Amino acid sequence: FLLLFSLSLSLSLSLSLSLSPACEDCVPELCPVTQGCRAGLVRDSCDCCFECGNLEGQSCDAGQRNVYYGLCGEDMECKSEPSSATDDGTHEPQCVCASQRTLCGSDGQTYMNLCKFKEAAFSNPGLNASDGPCKTVPVIKVPPRSLVNVTGSSALFLCEVFAFPMALVEWRKESEDTVLPGDDPHISSRGGPQRFELSSWLQIEEATQTDSGTYRCVARNELGEASATALLEENIKEVMEYDQVKYYDEDYY
Repeated sequence: FLLLFSLSLSLSLSLSLSLSPACEDCVPELCPVTQGCRAGLVRDSCDCCFECGNLEGQSCDAGQRNVYYGLCGEDMECKSEPSSATDDGTHEPQCVCASQRTLCGSDGQTYMNLCKFKEAAFSNPGLNASDGPCKTVPVIKVPPRSLVNVTGSSALFLCEVFAFPMALVEWRKESEDTVLPGDDPHISSRGGPQRFELSSWLQIEEATQTDSGTYRCVARNELGEASATALLEENIKEVMEYDQVKYYDEDYY
């Protein structure tokens, strides 16, 4: 029994050593040169050489040792965020910036935290920052998409806007002056503010032929305005005759 136990222990130790990286005597002069490390440098698994730290949002190893995913870069922490849940419900640790203070870069861009700014400054060494966000006219980050109106179904447009100061978002149907939804019971709009962003939806329930047309999302603040349009088309198979041959207009499918 003792012999079997000794053999089993020896095999386990050998397997463990084979799976672990072989760390020899540290000779810094032999370490490879690291370049392009936007998140700064961290120690490798042998605590000898430096390597690139993981960027914000990347998976990471908790603690001070690089085991599998790697260590987070400078000014970041390895945390398990609810948004990082896997299919089995477990939370995979990710790199999260320790400072969520918003900054305004000298390039006029708003950086949502210190780590995003440092990434940009890596490629632009002369970049400076002050307390943000930067004041800007509205920017439509996600414009509404054109839709095909299947009669009797619902149509939903989305418009996402970034602005500081916060923007007011309106929906209009072109050729009409009324701000939607107006007093039309089958059209509704809703929205929710995020951090310097606003998501606005326009929903048309049980759409009919008269609802077809161009819809415009208009965002404005004290500095200016921006807009984007989308088309709601009617889904009708039109038969066209040409040289006695019938074709279906495939643009309506």
